[in-house]
Amino acid sequence: MADTTITKVDGDHSPTGSMGQVYLAGGSSVSMRMWREQPAGEPAAEVARDYETVGYVVSGRAELHSEGQSVVLEAGDSWVVPKGARHTYRITETFTAVEATHPPAQVHDRDAPVSG
Repeated sequence: MADTTITKVDGDHSPTGSMGQVYLAGGSSVSMRMWREQPAGEPAAEVARDYETVGYVVSGRAELHSEGQSVVLEAGDSWVVPKGARHTYRITETFTAVEATHPPAQVHDRDAPVSG
């Protein structure tokens, strides 16, 4: 029998991760998170993650740097960071975005950088 459970998550009461991400709805193979009003600043060190990320910019502006490529992300833009790709973001204007990760980023310590 298929899982028929519907999950609703109230974003105002969602848990927050160590990097400031707000965890939204998640299933067994995909999950969502939001980065709310992240301030402009210097980028963190590049990392590679053990999941694929797709995102959508709600407001603000950032630069995504990955594997020698750079793109500017603005309100209405969406992006993909492939699983295992080294990347970083430089927020240039207070930034709010929603991301989906496959598999879910918050389980099995997948938010830890991939070694190697």
